[in-house]
Amino acid sequence: MIAPPFPADEDARRATLRILQILDTEPDERFDRITRMAKRIFQVPIALVSLVDADRQWFKSAQGLDIRETPRDLSFCGHAILSDDILLVPDSHRDPRFADNPLVTGPPQLRFYAGCPVRSPSGHRLGTLCVMDRQPRGFDPDDQATLRDLAYLVEQQFAAMYAAMVDELTGLANRRGFESQAGQVLSLCQRNRWPATLLFFDLDGFKGVNDRYGHAEGDWALKAFADLLRQCLRASDVVARTGGDEFVALLSGTATAEKDRALERLRSQLNALNLRAQRGYTLAFSVGSAAMSAEEPLALDTLMAQADAAMYEQKQRRSEAIRAAG
Repeated sequence: MIAPPFPADEDARRATLRILQILDTEPDERFDRITRMAKRIFQVPIALVSLVDADRQWFKSAQGLDIRETPRDLSFCGHAILSDDILLVPDSHRDPRFADNPLVTGPPQLRFYAGCPVRSPSGHRLGTLCVMDRQPRGFDPDDQATLRDLAYLVEQQFAAMYAAMVDELTGLANRRGFESQAGQVLSLCQRNRWPATLLFFDLDGFKGVNDRYGHAEGDWALKAFADLLRQCLRASDVVARTGGDEFVALLSGTATAEKDRALERLRSQLNALNLRAQRGYTLAFSVGSAAMSAEEPLALDTLMAQADAAMYEQKQRRSEAIRAAG
């Protein structure tokens, strides 16, 4: 057996899964309708919408299979998301990647697999629409075209969810997406008595960038800052653009020293970006933070308000210092 490697965009791909808030949710008729169609059209015993998480594949919809997930290293779908092409396994016994896979040698004894990757609007392959059989079989070009058509219906459902939860310009969570994710993360922190820190960012002088250089340049600045937040914060941190030039990040299990190191990385990377880009202005930010200790849990809106107030204070102090120096 050959375990599937991680794709190059693994961190961003999993971040998109988190933003969509689809993992471990209840069955959904929108997806069940598609897997029922696939099962009927291809006359197979099993059809799935499978999402590939960090160490498992989880089934948003499953026809003909009672389990809801399997380990990622055993999954056929982990291999399928490595390419845009349909992954075809006509006979698993003849494929060295799967011949001794426990899902082949034991229940459900898979012999045939066809999986079409399904993408988010951001382009990340989140999982597959796949059909499986317990005996070898063929899958001709017409079959493949039909599977792609059905996979597109899955992607349309992802697109609707994505539009509701994701900021279109930066690909980060929007306010609604952030509140949904961050609420769950805070609950987890409170249950496990972990600390959490919320960072509230505001870009300095952003209105001037828009006024002087135009909105296209303003969009570049927003996207560049969003990319730096992705690079400098952990994949497990919840990061969002909540509106205009405001960004937030919830860092779970993070002490003050770790938060300070993350901000230092961000400032260093931003300085390097300004030197490289030479856009005619300096991209800079103000930031405020609010912390929740393990002993004193706080609501998300309280953390947001405290961090926002701290950010505003920093911005005011900076403005006063500039006026005094001038």
